[in-house]
This record gives sequence, C-alpha cells and structure tokens, in this order.
Amino acid sequence: MKLRKLSDMTGGWMVGNFDPVCYRTEACEVACKHYPAGAREGAHVHRVASELTLIAAGRALMNGRTLEAGDIVMLEPGEAADFQTLEPTTTVVVKMPSVMGDKFPVDPSVVRREVTA
Repeated sequence: MKLRKLSDMTGGWMVGNFDPVCYRTEACEVACKHYPAGAREGAHVHRVASELTLIAAGRALMNGRTLEAGDIVMLEPGEAADFQTLEPTTTVVVKMPSVMGDKFPVDPSVVRREVTA
C-alpha cells in the first residue's frame, strides 16, 4: 500500500500524465479540489478533452447555473465554461484524456448560460 497526501498534489490533480501524480496515465486526469467561497475560474475550453465535474459538497455557479452537492456537469471539447463558488465547495473533476496544455482561456461572452440534462 502507498500513501500520498492530496496537499502534495498540484491543485488537487492526482491522476494523469504529469508530476506530481499518484497514478500516471494518458487515459484521464482526476482531481479533488477544495475552494473557498467566492473562488473563480475564468471561462475556458478544452480542445481535446471532455470534462466531468461533480459538486461533492457546497454550491457553485457554472455557466450561470446554480449547482449543488450531487450535481454532475459534462463538458465536451470546445464547450466553454466558467466557475464560481457560492460557499466553500469541493469538486471531483475527471478529464479524458490527459493532455497537457489543453486549457484555453476564452472571452466570457462565449459561455453558454444554460445546461441541458
């Protein structure tokens, strides 16, 4: 058995094709991220990877939609998203595949403000 600490990982990213990492793979990236209330991530897209975000605890806004614990957002390549926490929030994020440098800032005006089921 190996033991690692989330605090030793960069930004909570623990699986993927980068360092430091708990499990190296090109297939996906996995992170557990803790945010204080009011934290923001600017609008961006992934050109190659799809991304799943689980709100594990707390509440946040993504693309203008309020998300609560248990909500899962799925983004396809090229689909822009922004993110802001409304209270302390924990997410679990899975990106497939693991592609370094596949995060591109975009103008916030291109973010779609609705999420489909």
